[in-house]
Amino acid sequence: MTKTTYKERVPIVDLSTHYKLIKDEIDEAISEVLSSGHYILGKNVSSFEQELASYLNVKNVISCANGTDAIVLALKALDIKTDDEVITVSHSFFATSEAIALVGAKPIFVDVLENDFNIDPLKIESLITKKTKAIIPVHLYGQPCEIEKILEIAKKYNLFVIEDCAQAIGAKYKDKSVGTFGDIGTFSFFPTKNLGAFGDGGAVTTNNNNIAEKIKKLRVHGSSKRYEHEYIGFNSRLDEIQAAILRVGLKHLNEWNLKRQEAAKYYTSLLKDISEIVTPTIKPNCNHVFHQYTIKLKNRTHLHEKLKENNIETIIYYPIPIHLQKAFSYLGYKEDSLPITEKLCTEILSLPMYPEITRDIQEYVIEKVKEVVT
Repeated sequence: MTKTTYKERVPIVDLSTHYKLIKDEIDEAISEVLSSGHYILGKNVSSFEQELASYLNVKNVISCANGTDAIVLALKALDIKTDDEVITVSHSFFATSEAIALVGAKPIFVDVLENDFNIDPLKIESLITKKTKAIIPVHLYGQPCEIEKILEIAKKYNLFVIEDCAQAIGAKYKDKSVGTFGDIGTFSFFPTKNLGAFGDGGAVTTNNNNIAEKIKKLRVHGSSKRYEHEYIGFNSRLDEIQAAILRVGLKHLNEWNLKRQEAAKYYTSLLKDISEIVTPTIKPNCNHVFHQYTIKLKNRTHLHEKLKENNIETIIYYPIPIHLQKAFSYLGYKEDSLPITEKLCTEILSLPMYPEITRDIQEYVIEKVKEVVT
């Protein structure tokens, strides 16, 4: 690899460049919304829902205000409530478990697989009790979990499955989109996601029409008709501007995901001779869309700090596992409760990853990695 010089800051994600490449399309879409005078639950929201449903090949998409609300709406639609138990992972963003607690249920944490960071299906059954109502697997970093095995367990014990797809839009397992396997799928359109809005946004997917109708009501104060309320609901609506922006982005999503995959492949080729670093595993039958390119190494913190000194941004997802967070101390989990999760939290590091990243930038990043690690 030729020695490179790159004086600019290397961000973990470059949203400014991302916008500039589709600026004309975005600006036109926003202008049309502003000129229409219709900003909430209008034609762009309904069109986006239909277009995303077609993209994912699912019967129903119901948009909402953000990815956390999407999980809460899913849980409420399935009538998950106080004293119910929901099995999920501790190695995820806090919102996954937070949503469970927000509806009054109890998160039950299961350990993950060390090679792909996703839920370990073999460890689920031992945690199922009479109070268990659902499983929330997370398709983490853009790679599908072993969803078919989870569905088999859910069917055996008559449990619901809610797929957390916040980081995995466009990912597929056996050529079927994540978010279409379980009873419900949930998505986030936070700006840094593979399909990001210019603010917050989320969506729920389901092939069950009854569930879809309930979620549509729940997102608007439990109402389908003005001033008539069937449920205690929420105010969780995707606005027209964000929907218009997402409609533009959806047209480019496959291209963006392909570029992420190409960038990931190049990172892996550059890192192949560094024995101290474990590069991401792509599991069989999985289409990994690389929301993050996450490596493992023993002295992770040292590399993280040295790259920062060289103006290279890396992020640790996630330094403190959810089961050891103060907010969930009432659950009584102790250290070593989930050994693989806790080990990963000391070893993982995500490198800069976005569709527009160039090979020159990647080469510079890995050059600096080698200076520290080898």
